[in-house]
Amino acid sequence: MTEKIKWNHKDLVSLEPLSKEELIYILETAKSFEEVLKRDVKKVPTLRGKSVLTLFYEPSTRTRTSFEMAAKILSADTINISTSASSVSKGETLLDTVKNLEAMSIDAIIIRHSFSGAAEFLSKRVKASVINGGDGRHEHPTQALLDILTIWEYKNILSGLKIAIVGDILHSRVARSNLIALKKLGNEVRFVGPATFIPETFRELGAEIYYNLEEGLYDADVVMALRIQKERMGSGFYPTEREYARCFSINKNSINFAKKDAIIMHPGPVNRGLEITSDVLDDKRCVVLDQVTKGVAVRMAVLYLLLTGGKVEN
Repeated sequence: MTEKIKWNHKDLVSLEPLSKEELIYILETAKSFEEVLKRDVKKVPTLRGKSVLTLFYEPSTRTRTSFEMAAKILSADTINISTSASSVSKGETLLDTVKNLEAMSIDAIIIRHSFSGAAEFLSKRVKASVINGGDGRHEHPTQALLDILTIWEYKNILSGLKIAIVGDILHSRVARSNLIALKKLGNEVRFVGPATFIPETFRELGAEIYYNLEEGLYDADVVMALRIQKERMGSGFYPTEREYARCFSINKNSINFAKKDAIIMHPGPVNRGLEITSDVLDDKRCVVLDQVTKGVAVRMAVLYLLLTGGKVEN
């Protein structure tokens, strides 16, 4: 356990400002909340009287639902805004929407938006805590945190691991957040995929780049496949889906290049047969559903730290 630190952050829009010690503090806090999730009555009064708003401008199942569950388990009041049924559809700006909602005494706003930097933009203009639920191609901090918590459970260490992240790196906010956090914790991070998906500039951020799947997976402790984000791209990134799957799909043959005890991950949603095959998803080394469970605990920890500063015991 790390020595308890003083939490001074109002928002979580990026993992870049966090120190290694702060990252571990969030993870250890999440571990303590996992015990709550195992109770028959999954409820603690930690955030009673607090109001948490989810404002998603892009579709989401796992992130939005797990944030809502996390807030409710902590006894916070939750409000979900559907942008298609709100004043956004009438032309209201993002800032005006949030300012009006904040006027209703909202304590935390969880936002997902297609524009990179949307969460940071809001965090500088509202008093409420802002949590980035994914912004464009930029970051998805809580997804990276739950990924790392999952890795910690299965590998029992947080550093010295070889982690191969395979697929659509270019459009992935998950890949960026994982790279930032995993490097701070002292791991080797490999980006693996076609050259159209991995610009050389990622080397400057500390990633090792592989354009050959077998080389990228060799001796890896963790293999994470990423969704091909068709909605963010045009044509020309790969010849056909069949060709991409032939060269870069995680399947029963390619996974053998990783270590025998490598865990297999995917942030979801999964395009079966494209990024990863069904037999690998059903492999005992696949921890995709555990990632989902860890997501609730991590988001409980983030809400707890942002809204209490870590001063309220759970």
